[in-house]
Amino acid sequence: MSTSSAGTPKPANTAFRLRWTAARRAVQLAALLLFAAPLLMAGWSLLGLTVGGEDAMATPSALPFFGSLSSSSLGGATFVDPFAALQVAAASKAPDPNLLLFALPVVVAYGLVRGRAFCGWVCPVNLVLEGVDFIRRKLNLSVKEAPIPRHAKLWVAVAVLALSATLSVPVFEALSPISAVNKGLLFGSTAGLLMLAAIVVAELFWAHRVWCRSLCPLGGFYEAIGRLGRVNVKYDRDACIHCEACQKACLADPIILAPVLDERDTVVRAGDCMACGSCVDACPARALSLGLGKR
Repeated sequence: MSTSSAGTPKPANTAFRLRWTAARRAVQLAALLLFAAPLLMAGWSLLGLTVGGEDAMATPSALPFFGSLSSSSLGGATFVDPFAALQVAAASKAPDPNLLLFALPVVVAYGLVRGRAFCGWVCPVNLVLEGVDFIRRKLNLSVKEAPIPRHAKLWVAVAVLALSATLSVPVFEALSPISAVNKGLLFGSTAGLLMLAAIVVAELFWAHRVWCRSLCPLGGFYEAIGRLGRVNVKYDRDACIHCEACQKACLADPIILAPVLDERDTVVRAGDCMACGSCVDACPARALSLGLGKR
């Protein structure tokens, strides 16, 4: 590893250092294309539009894969967003065992990987907010880093379930900014569009990642199971130069890196961690790595 005249280490290989960020963005885009593919293959258009004349058109739901991030069908098996299933169960006052069963594989999958891997690698709102980060840097806008405690999203998730039970409506599903991107692209849905606009304004002018870090109830749900995951950021204390580049790059919340940087632990264990790899890519000394295991 080379060193600049000011004594700051330079990455040995810039392309290698960006591998997780590039991979994450590729997966995020691929997820959007995956959900769009059945509509396009059936001859439909996006944004809820159709193409062609008066002839009967193929139905996308007849294809091996079809759906959205709320509910999808793959080879005849149904998969449901677990937080949406909990909202429906709360709203109906009579939980549907089948609905909860359809949500179980999703819980197990993200539970084994790392709960908030959904936030870092799949959620389209995160992809939008990475674009907002870029715009804010270009405009040289300064915003607050953590005006709301990061665990607030856990209580927001509880409040959403309580409100769903009170109003007999799955509240977050009607306001979700995820729908504004995913369902909006696929079906032309306007649900969550105002929420997404408010989040973008807040990100530009008020606080960095305040929605993802502190307010998103789905993020709160996945934080609750986040510590169970087997994919973790690991720390090499001998390599660390304490430059704090990792904390500046963290998409979740810089504070989650404190235990390893203070050398009290060798793995980032916080349920908040998205396993996004941003901190790994940012580390000039390669003191951080993303891998399997709790040690």
